[in-house]
Amino acid sequence: MVDILHRVGVVAPLDDVYQAVASPEGVAGWWSVDTTGKSEVGGRLAVRFGDDPGFDLEILELDPAGRVRWRVTDGPTEWIGTEIGWRLDRRGEFTIVQFSHEGWREPTELMHQCSTKWATFLLSLKAFVETGHGQPAPDDVQISDGH
Repeated sequence: MVDILHRVGVVAPLDDVYQAVASPEGVAGWWSVDTTGKSEVGGRLAVRFGDDPGFDLEILELDPAGRVRWRVTDGPTEWIGTEIGWRLDRRGEFTIVQFSHEGWREPTELMHQCSTKWATFLLSLKAFVETGHGQPAPDDVQISDGH
């Protein structure tokens, strides 16, 4: 198994960062404007990208102390069954976001692309909680072939 791991410091209260990753409204502010669902363990998030079918995520963990975890239940074959996790820690003026997308079966080209895209979306998350304005899809940073 192979994992995508990232870390970013955000100048914002932990609760603000938590709400941005724990609620459909928050996720719509930095990942994709077309995000729907219910913020509860066992609930689902649907994240869409225009004509792309996007992802369906099962919410596995919601802990306001700083943990959120999702399992991908639908989307690209390589994503299905992987888990996306968020660990938030307050350190001085920063909330440290430790992100993981775990359980990839092998480091495919798609995984490499997704690692770069996750980095751009984490910077979008940072901007969203610090300024109120992220860069969610469809206005996200394009890195290659329309993504």
